Amino acid sequence: MDWRYLEIYDDTEDPCGLMYYKGIYHNFYQYNPHCALWCWGDIAWGHSVSTDLVNWIQLEPVIEPDNPSDIDGCWTGSATILSGGQPVILYTGVSRDNCQVQNLLFPKNPSDPYLREWTKAGNNPVIQPVVPGLNRSCFRDPTTGWIGPDGLWRIAVGAQLYSYNAALLYKSEDFLSWTRVDHPLYSHNLSNMWECPDFFAVLPGNNSGLDMSVSIPRGAKHALKMSVGYFDKYLIGVYDLKRDAFVPDTIVDDCRLWLRIDYGDFYASKSFFDSKKGRRIIWGWSQEADCRSDDVAKGWAGIHTIPRTIWLDSDGKQLLQWPVDEIESLRTNEINHQGLELNKGDMFEINGVDTFQADVEIYFELTSINAAEPFDPSWLLDPEKHCCEAGASVHGGIGPFGLVILASNNMDEHTVVHFRVYKSQQKYMILMCSDLRRSSIRPSPYTPAYGGFFELDLAKERKISLRTLIDRSAVESFGGGGRVCITSRVYPAVLADVGRAHMYAFNNGSATVRVPQLSAWTMRNAHVNVENGRSAI
Repeated sequence: MDWRYLEIYDDTEDPCGLMYYKGIYHNFYQYNPHCALWCWGDIAWGHSVSTDLVNWIQLEPVIEPDNPSDIDGCWTGSATILSGGQPVILYTGVSRDNCQVQNLLFPKNPSDPYLREWTKAGNNPVIQPVVPGLNRSCFRDPTTGWIGPDGLWRIAVGAQLYSYNAALLYKSEDFLSWTRVDHPLYSHNLSNMWECPDFFAVLPGNNSGLDMSVSIPRGAKHALKMSVGYFDKYLIGVYDLKRDAFVPDTIVDDCRLWLRIDYGDFYASKSFFDSKKGRRIIWGWSQEADCRSDDVAKGWAGIHTIPRTIWLDSDGKQLLQWPVDEIESLRTNEINHQGLELNKGDMFEINGVDTFQADVEIYFELTSINAAEPFDPSWLLDPEKHCCEAGASVHGGIGPFGLVILASNNMDEHTVVHFRVYKSQQKYMILMCSDLRRSSIRPSPYTPAYGGFFELDLAKERKISLRTLIDRSAVESFGGGGRVCITSRVYPAVLADVGRAHMYAFNNGSATVRVPQLSAWTMRNAHVNVENGRSAI
């Protein structure tokens, strides 16, 4: 068993009701208890608990499809802590005719910190798809509640209408009876359904989280996140209290230019306010990238990414993310290197850690920025394509430089996480790639090249940071202090070998790159209560 903090057997998907309650972290999630595949009508809510976000106990499912309003599946939803500390859950249920409705759930025993048992509200469904032009089969994933300008509760629900997609807005005094507001929280003429919306407040340059169930301080901005297509995208703006609507700071019609929570295999994320440490934490679902028969053979599919703290950059333009500090409790066998210098073609092997289960932090310092190649803004429309065209083997001015991980002895298999530096008219743009195209000699895995851009003021700061966490098939990388995050799933044959994989810091650009600090750790296994391939609880 690897160190992954939460890897549930059978089929695991969207994180849903996330909360901290009476000293316990709760992660509810989409779950098929019967097999490792997503099957219509079987989807329930799994439930795992933790005291430290690292070690997890799997409890019994809390919601199963057994009512007319959810008989074909209990889909994604959210948890809200009401006034007085009462937790509630709103989730999407699917009826026999594929009509999607919103249902309410209460804990049977609120004094139980583990919240083992829940009761469905007698008036379910509490919200039905009675909106002109609404597609009844595309009305799902209610958000965590927040307090609106009139003191009433608000939630948003993802919806597809005839000519646009929206986060429809609803209000309630008691969380039992809901009324639709006559305008959406936000809408756009996207062609794809908005799934798993998330709406939360952030303060520029402050990594503390904000509790949406109380009044939000002046100067706060809001983030509206939606899962669209294959990625989780977001907008930064303000919650206009007079209009009771989200207003983005910048209107960008082409959604390909919207920022992403993660530029890799990461979807259906959900955040929550951690009242224990006053931070906002976000989780995402990373699906398997191998064949379905392999999922069936191993008996599970889907993982949740490492929990991340999420906050707004000091310029108020983008969200930053970083693994929660608790993950560092798994570190052991630390190795350090200082003062390395990487010239064109250099590869420095990183020894002394388990390269299958590792945490690597490295700082790259640019000796010169004069060799930066010109930036083409059209690359922003498809950074994945540019990562394919400008791979690690393609020499550049500044870069590519970064990490080669999970490499076989002859380099037939390897994954590369790397940077390139480009000069725009008034700023520098950094391309970060996670290139999986040679990650496996097996024919079945999906092996793309993921990528994203971020800005950096290299005139003031010449260092570019990279942190990569390797957990066998899962690779999570954080570039530029969390400005770009990329989750990848890799399935190299070397994982099955009794030997070891190699890991290197490298540079393949014309400009020399220094490495003032490189630290790496072996990561111990987390305790996830798994025994003989099944949950021990």
